[in-house]
Amino acid sequence: MTPEEHTSNNDSSLGFPESPTRVLVVDDELLVAQGIMTSLKALGYEVIGPCKNGVEAIETCRNDKPDIVIMDIQMPVMDGMQAAQIIFPELDIPVIMLTAYSDETYLSKCSEAGVFGFLIKPSNSEQLSAGITIAWNRFLDVVEQRSQIINLKQRLDDRRLIEQAKWIIVKRKNISEPDAMKLLQKQSRSSRKSIAKVARAVIDSDGLL
Repeated sequence: MTPEEHTSNNDSSLGFPESPTRVLVVDDELLVAQGIMTSLKALGYEVIGPCKNGVEAIETCRNDKPDIVIMDIQMPVMDGMQAAQIIFPELDIPVIMLTAYSDETYLSKCSEAGVFGFLIKPSNSEQLSAGITIAWNRFLDVVEQRSQIINLKQRLDDRRLIEQAKWIIVKRKNISEPDAMKLLQKQSRSSRKSIAKVARAVIDSDGLL
């Protein structure tokens, strides 16, 4: 399936498309960048760029919001790894490194920078396509794990609110813990609010007394 077959309505449950469509190319060698862009366009991607250094890449990511970035490591002004350390943590855009070097030092540095893929120059269309797919899937995995952590924290916070509100009701009304929970549930249904929101209202009102 080509990127053109994916629409903005075909998003994953994480809020990101199931596959990327807009790719930013960053390379200070214009001929290399143009070759990559030509291959990407042939694959059906919408191509942004090229940018010739990390500073331009960061600015373009902030303004144009590409889905994914293919970026050279060695560039003037700001190199690819420095830019990647800003682009992903701050903008939630995954980066694929494109380089002529394949030694362990570069691989290690790319991993430390949070890079999601690694392609060796020159890369043909098949390698670009595979690299983007793998990097995007890794990115979605990271986003899903992060979402699960956030959801777990929210559930724990909600549970603490409900417990606190429940004991406030027990003391106020001199009723049992199960009956206090039933009152919270009843108020949640009648107000069409979550139990956590009802619990927060109980706690806030108790603070005013």
